[in-house]
Parts: sequence; C-alpha cells; structure tokens
Amino acid sequence: MSSPKQPHLNGAYYGPSIPPPASKSYYRPGRDRSCNPCGCLFGLLFKILFTVLFTVGLLAFIFWLAFRPNRVKFHVTDAALTQFNLTTSTNTLYYNLDLNLTIRNPNKHIGIYYDRVEARAFYGGQRFASRTLPRFYQGKKNTTELNVVLEGQNIVVAGQGNNDDLLSDYNSEKGSGVYGIDVKLYLRVRFKLRTLKTPRFKPKIECDLKVPLDSNGKASATFQTTKCGLDW
Repeated sequence: MSSPKQPHLNGAYYGPSIPPPASKSYYRPGRDRSCNPCGCLFGLLFKILFTVLFTVGLLAFIFWLAFRPNRVKFHVTDAALTQFNLTTSTNTLYYNLDLNLTIRNPNKHIGIYYDRVEARAFYGGQRFASRTLPRFYQGKKNTTELNVVLEGQNIVVAGQGNNDDLLSDYNSEKGSGVYGIDVKLYLRVRFKLRTLKTPRFKPKIECDLKVPLDSNGKASATFQTTKCGLDW
C-alpha cells in the first residue's frame, strides 16, 4: 500500500515560538554587599594611618643609615659651692652654685636648635633652684660651653617624717664639705639637616654631682668632671 503523498515543505515552521537562549550570569563576590559606613570609614582611616606610619618609619630608617647620628654628650666640667647653708628653724636653704657645662655635638651633618634650656637643682629630691638659659644654635661637630649660676634662698622640707633623711644627709655632708646635688636640664630641641628641620623634642639631662664647698677660697675637695645621662 503506498503512503499518502506529503505536501511540499518550503522550510517554514509554523509551530510554537522558540524562546531565546538564557543569558549567562556570573557571580562576583562582594559586588552586591552593602558597606557599613562606620566600618568603611574605620577601614579607610586604618589604611591611611598605617601608610603614614610606615612611610615615617622608612624615612627615619633611611635617615639613620645615611647619616648615622651620634648621641649628643653633656658634661659638667666644673662646679663650686660658695654657700650652702640650711637653717633648720625656718627650713631655709641659702645657696650659691656655679656650674660650667659642655655640650658636644659630634655629628657631621646635623645641627641642633636649643629652643629652651632650663636648669634645675635638687637636694634630697627637693628642687631648690632653677634658671632658664638663652636659646642658641649649635653647629655640626661643635662643642658649646655654658655657665649656670644658681644663687638665692628657698624653703625645703626637712626634719619632718620622710624628710628626716634630708636633714641627716645635710649634717653628714656638712662635715665632709662635699654635697650631693642633682642638676637636671630640661630641653626643647630641633635637629637641622641641610634645610630640613625636625619637630621639637623634649629630652631631659640628668647630672648627679658631688660638689665641694669652697669656703674663703679653700675648697674641701677637687671637683671631678661628671658625665650626664640623657633621658628621652
């Protein structure tokens, strides 16, 4: 039996429409996340701070490698007391202290601005005198000499409670003619490298002295040059 004849097909399709192929989507992590304003600001500030600290530290390290700065040296080369009397009835200390100091800057490339120099004298842990010296600039590989005269009178607490040690030490040192006096220098300094100047630093210099009393031109002992310590 022969099959029925099929009508001639011209290639056209009259069936249901074919949907277009689905577009591919790619997920990118973090793109659709919402950023907390506080968290984002904190993260930005942290990055900026880290960058600044890293840059400053790197520059300081390069500066140290390039110039190898040496520590400034402080010495008291001479010290004399022509008066150091404690009146126990009024707890008044009468003093006349004369100091000669040297400051040595050993650096070849660095100058130092001394914007403030204040000398303070202590006895038994109590300050009894202070003086502010003129500001000055110290050049490279330079030694500067300073003279500090502390003269006057001041009230100290002696013979009461914990201050018995001060009176005891004074009576003992009065017999030997040599007094233990601490002199401290409170500084505000800036360093200069060519045209670059650093911010101010506030180091403290501590000098533990044994100062002989000079009575009528006769000192009880010879003062020994004393190296001072640097406390940053």
